Amino acid sequence: MEKGKKTTPAKVYFCPVITPDNLIKVYEALGREAKGDYVCAKISTGEAGNPNHLSTDVIKKLIHRTDARIVECNTAYEGHRCNTFDHLQTAREHGFTAIAEVDIMDDKGDIELPVRKGRHLKVNYVGKNWQNYQFTMVLSHFKGHPMAGFGGALKNVAIGMASARGKAWIHSAGKSLKAPIDWTVDPAPQDDFLESMAEACEAVFDVAKDNILFINVLNNLSIDCDCVEHPVKAEMTDIGIMASLDPVALDRACVDQIYNSPEAGKKSFIERMEAQHATHLLDYAEELGLGTQKYEIINVDPVDPYAAF
Repeated sequence: MEKGKKTTPAKVYFCPVITPDNLIKVYEALGREAKGDYVCAKISTGEAGNPNHLSTDVIKKLIHRTDARIVECNTAYEGHRCNTFDHLQTAREHGFTAIAEVDIMDDKGDIELPVRKGRHLKVNYVGKNWQNYQFTMVLSHFKGHPMAGFGGALKNVAIGMASARGKAWIHSAGKSLKAPIDWTVDPAPQDDFLESMAEACEAVFDVAKDNILFINVLNNLSIDCDCVEHPVKAEMTDIGIMASLDPVALDRACVDQIYNSPEAGKKSFIERMEAQHATHLLDYAEELGLGTQKYEIINVDPVDPYAAF
């Protein structure tokens, strides 16, 4: 999609009530069945001590419906998820191993994916095991983030699917593969980092084609990511579930939910996003043709909890 070219608004589905059945209903509204013998659900397991990760009670029904494996990659910072052994232990503590097999995709290394139109990256490094899956569900907890400003579908693909050294590659805008990252030396200028995230997404989407979908859960709306061990307490109430086949439209719609909220607590979230120039990620992703920031909201009525009685 060329910059400035008129596009048809993407469909973004929205349900204001976060329950397992409503997650299924929003998934079904997308009209793209997670198919194939090997389906993966890309989530963030969350750093040890952080309670804001996706609830296993909410996602379990969808995971079982699609027979998906939960997938993650190790971090490029020192903590409880920087190696596979500790990462799996954290996933266990947060309940993920109880609902599905958890695959740390870069346990045995990574693979290179070409970046076609990269300003900064020519290749992207993702967890090696991703090549084993035929369909990817990107299940993201939408929240703030200390470096990206917000974390949604695009970040869950770019940073989340990158191997540990791939994360370093993105954070340094293609200058370093060294993990853990030396935060005093390696990080790139902010816009270069955001653009590198979009370029990493391009590489993944080129491979995935139509075998991918995106769902964001807007709850526990801290200005801090699930990767922060002790996040700032959320100042907003939960908003709901949003989903789309267009990740740019989806993240844009989630950002707009924050800006358009009547709650005073949105102030801190907005300040975090604007301080990090967060929506530049969306502008550049749109410029690369990864999606559109034009969207229409399609409301999905919540499942009646008493319908079965």
